[in-house]
Amino acid sequence: MKLFNAPALLAAFACLAMGPLANANPKSVILIIGDGFDDQHVTMGRNYLSGQSGTLILDTMPFRGAVQVETVDAAGSAIYVADSANTATTLATGAVTIIGRVGKDRDDERVQTVLEAAAAVGYKTGIVSTASVTDATPAAFAAHVGVRACENPVSIRGGKKYGVTFEGCPRDLVENGGAGSIAEQLAKANVDLILGGGMEHFAARFEDNPSALDMTTEAGATVLTRKDQLDDRYAGRVVGLFAEDTMPVKWQGSNGRSAEDIERSWLNLAHEMIGSITQPDTIACVDNPSFEAIPPLETMTRFAIDHLSRDNEKGFFLTIESASIDKQSHVRDPCGSIGEIEQLERALSVVNDYAARNPDTLVIVTADHAQAAQIVPDPTLYTGLPIPVFSPGKVARVETPEGSLMRINYATNNIRSEEHTGANVPLFANKQGNAVLTPFMRQREIYQAMMQYLEL
Repeated sequence: MKLFNAPALLAAFACLAMGPLANANPKSVILIIGDGFDDQHVTMGRNYLSGQSGTLILDTMPFRGAVQVETVDAAGSAIYVADSANTATTLATGAVTIIGRVGKDRDDERVQTVLEAAAAVGYKTGIVSTASVTDATPAAFAAHVGVRACENPVSIRGGKKYGVTFEGCPRDLVENGGAGSIAEQLAKANVDLILGGGMEHFAARFEDNPSALDMTTEAGATVLTRKDQLDDRYAGRVVGLFAEDTMPVKWQGSNGRSAEDIERSWLNLAHEMIGSITQPDTIACVDNPSFEAIPPLETMTRFAIDHLSRDNEKGFFLTIESASIDKQSHVRDPCGSIGEIEQLERALSVVNDYAARNPDTLVIVTADHAQAAQIVPDPTLYTGLPIPVFSPGKVARVETPEGSLMRINYATNNIRSEEHTGANVPLFANKQGNAVLTPFMRQREIYQAMMQYLEL
């Protein structure tokens, strides 16, 4: 009679020697958000970076789908065009909410985020953005305020944002029992790593109260302000603030140019079917000198993954935002947007390399909402008509590396900032993740998929 199983006994002793059983294959989720990164921008990026018949790294992702953006008003009725605050909140929490909300539902109630749920059970967590980390999209994963403009201890008390007066977030004031501004909440949040811009919001101080920067350092976090500091490794919590607000973009239009109006003769101004028009000169995309002072998204991504994965048997949740695809479309600068897409591509390369070595990593790339830029014919398809025909709005005729012209049109309004649009946005992933992703999803379902994948 066999009294014991030798192999089993040896395995048991080995486990005791190693201590608690380790997770040999820790699960991680990396969510990349291209702000305003709709299919028009994907195509703009492909045409410029790879050529019409070329391929982006995005195009090699094994899974592709589409995402419906949902927004409501205070009464719960559908709104068909969103902002970054409410859409990032939906991605982060699953709550379909109103424009301007950050981490809150339409009733101004706090909703737990996927990042907070992950941190609560031992996953490491991180936020990386080329915007201020207090901006709507990154903030939605770790902060909760009624209005996105409540970024710091001063602005939370009201003022102007984008030229619009707002009352602030009285319910969120610390003295009223709230958690404070976005910067104050991020200073105290259970997030292992935060990288991006936003020093002006962390340094802002109301009267003699401590700033968010004071809170961050007093809590023992390492604060980084220079790109060369990302060459080192750090223990504990890391907060990197590399610009006062949004980080500079990689490229800009030659001579500082962006989209412009068609020049019309006085005869054409008098009547649309007479006179003549003059198209704007072409624009070349050139390096932005200011970009050299800050770490590229690729560098921040590599640092973030190294920091979160080191000595980590549980896994991590990381969200990465390429913010200025949207911001540069607002100001009608296609070169700024394309340069930001190039940054997203480089960051995705780093992420894919990590996921290839760590196959239990789910990589999702999507957008928060669609934006205004459209690729239109140059010259117009109606150029043969004996009357002047041109695209309304402002246009940029961009020289592409393959020697052609790509005409980008912006025509959502007549003021200085273009508006978002209401189209679906793309979805890319490195796998379905045990069928948690489907070819057509709503943003709240992406939240559910991430929660399911991390078993939260």
